[in-house]
Amino acid sequence: MKRIVHGAGGNADVMKLVDDERPTPGPGEVLIEVHVAGVNRPDVLQRSGNYPPPKGASPHLGLEVAGVIVATGAGVDAWRVGDRVCALTPGGGYADYCLTDARHCMPVPGGLSLLQAAALPETYLTVWANLFDRARLESGQSVLVHGGSSGIGLTAIQLAREFGATVYTTVGNAEKAQACVAAGALRAINYREEDFAAVVAQETDGRGVDIIIDMVGAPYIVRNIASLALEGCLVQLAFLEGSRFDFDATPVMLRRLTLTGSTLRARTAEQKAAIVSRLREKVWPVLEQGRCLPVIHAVFPLERAADAHLLMESSRHIGKIMLVVKEGADAAR
Repeated sequence: MKRIVHGAGGNADVMKLVDDERPTPGPGEVLIEVHVAGVNRPDVLQRSGNYPPPKGASPHLGLEVAGVIVATGAGVDAWRVGDRVCALTPGGGYADYCLTDARHCMPVPGGLSLLQAAALPETYLTVWANLFDRARLESGQSVLVHGGSSGIGLTAIQLAREFGATVYTTVGNAEKAQACVAAGALRAINYREEDFAAVVAQETDGRGVDIIIDMVGAPYIVRNIASLALEGCLVQLAFLEGSRFDFDATPVMLRRLTLTGSTLRARTAEQKAAIVSRLREKVWPVLEQGRCLPVIHAVFPLERAADAHLLMESSRHIGKIMLVVKEGADAAR
């Protein structure tokens, strides 16, 4: 089989397509013939040497795939050889074949291609775990999503809107603003031209928003705190511009605010399986009705993984970046 490796890490050109042995599933695992793999920010960070995999995880890149199960390990009863699935993986998705925990597989939603399905696991699980499980989004609340044109951002906008929230977002240009409004945002704030905290205050008559989803970090913390309503919740998904900051925490106490965050990859297999179960129950019916579908910006063949990473690093994309591993997978339904 073929696999992308990145050695000790570095710039995008360290990634190479090499021959490797086809893995064998152990107890509770399935082997997936990968048709499409998703590219995610953690892949870029790992490749650059800034995000080592957690203990026990695959050292290889690729956290979500879609394809066909070709082998099952002992104790796997929920899946059969030939089943079409998308799956969260512990790494190794940039390859012809990938192992994962059988509990982290999901059926391809009816009406979706394998290309679309491969864009679901990492992104939609991350959004569900943080927006719904941690921040406990309820219908009628308001949400500010930073980085709204990213795969995570567009997913958060769509799901928040689907479940009854009013959504605001920040973007870097007019094209990205248009995409976010089309996805369901009431207002897209160009952070290059406007102060998002001032806009939020104006849009909410000074109340603030109930939930903020942030991936930026340090430069936004003070304005995020100022933009939260009474008993609001700030959920940190990443720290792309730094995790260290100095701020007056008094408003956290006076307005009973919650500051929280999480990562997905480091969670236990049982915790991931629980999120998968909730996603299948709550979101899969929505997808099968043609709503909240992933927005796919660009598709590259596996051997051009370096180009995919360069595009993600440029932040020019709107939505997901995908790698097609098996020819014709982008059209397969």
